[in-house]
This record gives sequence, C-alpha cells and structure tokens, in this order.
Amino acid sequence: MNTEVASLSPSVLWTSFEELNSIPRPSKKEERVIAFLLDFGKNLGLETVQDAIGNVIIRKPATPGMEDRKTVVLQAHVDMVCVKNAAVSFDFDTQGIESYIDNGWVKAKGTTLGADNGIGAAAAMAVLRSKDIEHGPVEALFTIDEETGMTGAAELDPNILTGSILLNMDTEDEGELCIGCAGGIDTNVNWSYTEESTTDAQVGLHITLRGLKGGHSGCDIHLGRGNANKLMNRLLWGTYKTFGLQVQSIDGGSLRNAIPRESFATVVVSQDKKEAFIQHVNALGAIIKDELSTTEPSMEILVEETSLPAKVMTADAQEKLLAAIYACPNGVTRMSADIEGLVETSTSLARIIVKEGTFESQSLTRSSVDTAKLDVANQIESGYHLIGATVEHSGSYPGWTPNPNSEILTVMQELHKEFFKKDAIVNAVHAGLECGIIGQHYPEMDMISFGPTIKNAHSPDEMCEIETVDRFWGYLLETLKRIPKK
Repeated sequence: MNTEVASLSPSVLWTSFEELNSIPRPSKKEERVIAFLLDFGKNLGLETVQDAIGNVIIRKPATPGMEDRKTVVLQAHVDMVCVKNAAVSFDFDTQGIESYIDNGWVKAKGTTLGADNGIGAAAAMAVLRSKDIEHGPVEALFTIDEETGMTGAAELDPNILTGSILLNMDTEDEGELCIGCAGGIDTNVNWSYTEESTTDAQVGLHITLRGLKGGHSGCDIHLGRGNANKLMNRLLWGTYKTFGLQVQSIDGGSLRNAIPRESFATVVVSQDKKEAFIQHVNALGAIIKDELSTTEPSMEILVEETSLPAKVMTADAQEKLLAAIYACPNGVTRMSADIEGLVETSTSLARIIVKEGTFESQSLTRSSVDTAKLDVANQIESGYHLIGATVEHSGSYPGWTPNPNSEILTVMQELHKEFFKKDAIVNAVHAGLECGIIGQHYPEMDMISFGPTIKNAHSPDEMCEIETVDRFWGYLLETLKRIPKK
C-alpha cells in the first residue's frame, strides 16, 4: 500500500482504494477480492452476502433519523482491466498495483491503475466504514467480471436487492450525470491456414509497432487514436506483393475492450530484398506517423533482423487473411442523431493472433441502438466468411435507455448546481455500464451514474485526478442526505 496515496483527502476513500489495489483482481479471477469484501463487511458487523455468481452485497442500516428514506444501492465493479507496457515486468495475477502521485494525479507504474472501477468500489467501502455521515438504508453492490462480459450484472440474483435507487459510480468525467449507455457484442473469429517451410535464401525480420495511446474502446473511440492491429496490417499489406513477404506470426492488442496499443510481427523476405524492404517499411511508417502525428506523437515502428523461422504462411493464405483484416470495420460508424457529440455505434478490432497455422481475432462492437450493433457485427462476420473463417458472436448486452424524468436525476441536478455553482452535464455514454443489465433484473430501479475524473482507462496511462475525488466524495455524501422519503 502506498501510504502517501492512502493519506490523500478523503483518507477513508483513498485508504479503501489502496486496500483494493493491494489485491490482484483481474476479470474472472476475483476470488481474492471477493474474500476480502466478505471479511470487510463481516468485520464491520454488517449483513454481508454473496450471490451464486460471486457478487457481494453489504447492507448498512440508516443512521438515526434517516430510517424513512428510500434504500440506496451503491454499485461498482471490483474487477479491473490488466494492461501493462511491454517493457514492464509485472504479474497481475500475483502483484498489487503500484500507485504513485504525479502533479495532482494518481497513476500506476507502467500498468493500468484500476481506478476504473476501484474508485467507485472504494467510495462504497468508505460509506460502509464511516461512522460520521448521514444516510438512509444502504446496500453496497460489488459486481464481478464487468470488463470481460458483465457476467456479474447479467447473473445478478433478481431478488437479492431491496433498494429502489441505484448510484452507479463508474462514470469518468466530473460534472457529468450519466443516464444512458451503449450495449455491446463480441465477435470472435477463428481460422486455420496452411504453412510452408522457409529456405536459406530468406531472412527473418521482426516488426514492432508500439507507443500508441490506446485507451477505452468506448470512451476514447472517437478521439482518432491509432489501432495497432489495423496499422500493422497496413504495413504488411503494403509490402508483401513487392517483396515476397511471408508472415510467420502476428501478436497485436491485449484486451477486448481496450484500443490496441502495440503489435508485433515476425516475417521473412528474400535475402536480396532485405534492405529494400526495410527502407520501404520505414518510408510507409513515416507516412503513417505523419498522418497520426497529432493523436499519436509517440508511435514507433521498428524493423530488426531476427532468426529465420522454420515455417510461414503460404502466399495464398496470407493474401486472403490480410485482405480480410483490411476489410474488417474499425472505429466510429455512426454518431447519434439525437444526442449531440455522442457516438451511436462503433467497433474496435481489439486482438489479432497469427501463429502456427491458426488465426484468431476479437472485435467489440458497441451501440445505443441494438439493431445497429448487430448490423456492424454482421459486417465483421461477412468479411471473414469470405475466407472460410468460423465467426461467433457472444456476450451481447443491452444498452441503458435514458429516463429524463428520473427522480434521483432531479435531486442530483439541483444539488450539483448548489454544490458546484453550475449545472451538471446530463448525458449518455458510449461505454458499457452495468445499469442496462441491472435494469433488466430490476425494471423499476431509478438509476444514475457519476464519478470523478479518470483519464486513459484501460491503458497504462490511466490516471485519476485527486481533487475531483475529494469533490466526488462530498457530492456523494450530500446526495445520500437528500435521498427522497419512501
């Protein structure tokens, strides 16, 4: 635990955050953090239960005089996206996050910070452990596996909660009150290809594309950042016909919901074309870097000689695959016609693996319109269908339809103007939130999402602005004081 971070204001929240960050909590590997939360609630003497899927619910009675208020569900997910810089040695399965303070922000040393959604979970923990705040009945809901399928929300026991108002604390811009979000669907592709042996007349080369910003494939998809998988494919597409290039392997991206920051490829070319090939890649790389100079100033493209691999893709298989990847849609496909500045539909080619006769890819498509989401997923499928690949759509989850007449929205809008001396920004987000799924289980639940400022989630550049956490905490406490009566 970083004691300097834990001592930030409010210390009850930051201490809780550091406690969470000391526990490895990758998606689908939440056993340790679940056990921690069960002990946490029981040690406070609070009713603490775990549902069948692994979500933890901790109930705290109202403070004296507040018993007549509606029960509030404080909701956050406990898993985190685990991404690190390639040069950083770190094991997310065994190590706690190493946080530090940098010029008004909390960051992590070469890894994701886990503020998404550790800050929200820590806020709920802080309410549970505080003894000097006013609130009505509280249920803290800590969900699992939000980042890789929202299975905690999807499998939530529909009879376990008693609250009628839900405060989701997974929004990442101070001053925003979110009342809607996009749904999503995963598209996974598998394909087998033929290989052939290399010859002594060929040389092995390793291509590295790195230094991209990456980020959250929902929140950041509209920022024009480079996609390492698409850029690597562009390099290979632009060189294989001229230089007889053959691919041995490609490894690009990391997680399904992160814009890919890095890609690595091992290829072979003829010995007599090696220098010309390197010059061509450098020239094409310079064009790409110039195109993205504003959004990706730190991008690097390197070509280095490596050992000659024994086998590579055949030319026919390679031509089909590179064409299919080139045709795969990526980025924003439509902006909302109803909410200015909101991305309606997008898709991100998150992962590419080419190795030993097999190809795999992952795309995550998001949309606030379910039919548009399925349409883009079908576009992805159709391109890969032409090369005979197997395509599976999975993990579809619904969006969250905005309710502008929400009672808790009115309360928090009025409070925001009083507390911050300005109007809140009421909007919907292109990211996926658990509210849409929870709303299916509890259709009468009045929900809103808010939080402090967190930048570059889902990347090692993730950071949380310290002063906004202090204000977020104060806003949360004032909101709890003003929860309507039953």
